[in-house]
Amino acid sequence: MQTSFTFKHNLTVDNHFAAEIEIGLLSQSAYISPKFLYDALGSQLFTAITLLPEYYPTNIEQNIFKRYRDQIAKVVGVGGTLIDLGAGNCKKAESFFDSLQPKHYLAIDFSAEHLQDAVNKLKGKYPHIFMQCLATDFSKQLIIPNSLTSTKRTFFYPGSSIGNFSNSEAMQLLSQIKSQAKGGGLLIGVDLIKDDSILMAAYDDPLKVSAAFNLNILRSANLYLGSNFKVEQFSHTVRINHKDSRVELYLEVLEDLTVLWPGNSRTFKKGDLIHTENSHKFTIDSFKRLLKNVGFETSQIWTDPKNYYAVIYAK
Repeated sequence: MQTSFTFKHNLTVDNHFAAEIEIGLLSQSAYISPKFLYDALGSQLFTAITLLPEYYPTNIEQNIFKRYRDQIAKVVGVGGTLIDLGAGNCKKAESFFDSLQPKHYLAIDFSAEHLQDAVNKLKGKYPHIFMQCLATDFSKQLIIPNSLTSTKRTFFYPGSSIGNFSNSEAMQLLSQIKSQAKGGGLLIGVDLIKDDSILMAAYDDPLKVSAAFNLNILRSANLYLGSNFKVEQFSHTVRINHKDSRVELYLEVLEDLTVLWPGNSRTFKKGDLIHTENSHKFTIDSFKRLLKNVGFETSQIWTDPKNYYAVIYAK
């Protein structure tokens, strides 16, 4: 029999998110945490982004998975528990079910509705796998449910989402993963440094799906904070920060305006920016150092012929 553990939003959680958004908006340099990009609509928009030819990470990662699936399974080992961080529609983890043969599967993501729907679809296809889902913000603290078996755990974190964290935040998350692996390890996707033209096309595509994804964060802010952001007053802006090896996403203010919400407000001038996301790019050596700093040893690295992307298993 399968069970599903789901954490749905409640008043306490909503108040916490509202306070977090307010702090960001009132900061000298306004920002909204990138986790608020991934509400139900945002998750669907990101799925659409991964289908774009300009968005190279998904296709290259899929090709690496397909080409080296047997090698990956041999290094990772079969059985145990597969913990899918930022699971989204769960398709990437599902592609490993046959080769890794997990006995348990835990899908973790921010959007409860999107996640629950994805896991429910999987249950009928894989009745032999005990499945759970957990809607939570693991960017702050990674808490695994007590109901999850303590057998060897493989943490699966594809899509290069580790790049959304600062160095200290990434170390904190990786350290928590290391401490909870129970003799298992981490299978992770990492985006590597490449030419600006490739990055710009990936993060500002001609169809403007990335722009819609970024702008949708204002709708999330309105939902949690009760603010009156108007999407048409902002534009999607991408900058490449070579010093810190990252792509930065912003929303640029198109006219002087004041955004209101219960108990407070923020006035913006035309040209002001709201920071919404960083996407750090790595070299193989820089990411190996990051893993080593939290106690991981790199077991295996797989890359594409152009060295655009890497899949790494660390234990």
